[in-house]
Amino acid sequence: MSHTDPGDNFVQREDKSVYETDEPVLYQAVDGIATLTMNRPDFNNAQNSQMTYALDACFRRAVDDDSVKVIVLRGTGKHFSAGHDIGTPGRDINKPFERETLWWDHTNKPGAEQLFVREQEVYLGMCRRWHDIPKPTIAMVQGACVAGGLMLAWVCDLIIASDDAFFQDPVVRMGIPGVEYFAHAHELNPRIAKEFLFLGDRMKADRAYMMGMVNRVVPRDELEAQTYDIAARIAKQPRLGLALTKTVINRVEELQGLRTTMDVAFGYHHFAHAHSQILGAGHLGGHDAKSMAQANKKDGNS
Repeated sequence: MSHTDPGDNFVQREDKSVYETDEPVLYQAVDGIATLTMNRPDFNNAQNSQMTYALDACFRRAVDDDSVKVIVLRGTGKHFSAGHDIGTPGRDINKPFERETLWWDHTNKPGAEQLFVREQEVYLGMCRRWHDIPKPTIAMVQGACVAGGLMLAWVCDLIIASDDAFFQDPVVRMGIPGVEYFAHAHELNPRIAKEFLFLGDRMKADRAYMMGMVNRVVPRDELEAQTYDIAARIAKQPRLGLALTKTVINRVEELQGLRTTMDVAFGYHHFAHAHSQILGAGHLGGHDAKSMAQANKKDGNS
């Protein structure tokens, strides 16, 4: 008796995304410093797949360039990143891309497989690879660093924040236990991480510094100068010495359970997506960008 796997019932999903730019990430390399600039200011640098694949290509370009010693990640406009794109015209969840990991295409897969495969590629997989780039990386954070924005900052070796920056992961409101790259209990004391997630409140830069999540907090008008001063000082160090030092500390993080934490959290994250879909609320718990912004404002986080 033959058995048909329900997962073999492929589906067709229409890609309705419309991009506002052909350059979601800008790249420049000067004096040993590569700068990757997220370039969707009209949408507060929300991450669609177009942007994550562009980031991946730019990180690879910086690694391949022997003249580059250190990498700075920044965002144009008022905010570093408002997180994943869950509501702009450029939301491209149903668009196929040439993949960078060994997972298959997600766009025609049924049920929970679609999101699980996509987020293995564009979120967890890419972030893990960026975290292990042998060259030092610096996140230059201004304004909002929310949910998916956290994963971009957390993969970097240093975080330099302006005094008006804030950090937030409000996705428990969607029924989801934090962003896919779940470093919360490693970037923060576990009790503070619980508060951060349970309440979904903004953590201002000065408190993030006190928690050890941020290296420096500087005035907004000095952010660029101070970030590039630090980058220039790092760029004077030997390339191999920097790579070996970073590798050792990253391995310490793994011994402390960072990778295992993310594996466990990613599974729970996708259980939450599937549970929400079974209940008929969609994979975001009935929320979209507008409702999340309204809830944030109601909670006094505007």
